[in-house]
Amino acid sequence: MPEVEIKIGGRGFDVSCQEGEEHYLHSAAKMLDDEAQALAAQIGRLPESRMLLMAGLMLADKTAGVEDRLREMTAEMDTLKAEIEALKNRPEPDPVRVEVPVVPSEVMDTLAEVAARAEALASQIEEKADS
Repeated sequence: MPEVEIKIGGRGFDVSCQEGEEHYLHSAAKMLDDEAQALAAQIGRLPESRMLLMAGLMLADKTAGVEDRLREMTAEMDTLKAEIEALKNRPEPDPVRVEVPVVPSEVMDTLAEVAARAEALASQIEEKADS
């Protein structure tokens, strides 16, 4: 079992851990050391046991806050999942009928004929105006 030296609040400690968990131990020790350093900056030098107790309590308070937030987020996620399922399972809406007006071919033919007549009249007027 590996023996790891960690520093908390400027004090060294030898701690044993499982093989391969050294990184986690260093990470946890850093969190505890950060809290101990904050305490030392605020209060000054404390007895070792008091410093470790206070730093541990501060970490426990932060952990409790994170756990509360995790519970809230989990409840919100469950609600959103239920809403998604409800949306997935609802019946398909009735198709919307869209009507596009179509100009009948007779009207198009009539308009073409009117246009041809208008052009013919315009040509006649131009000829009379030129003469």
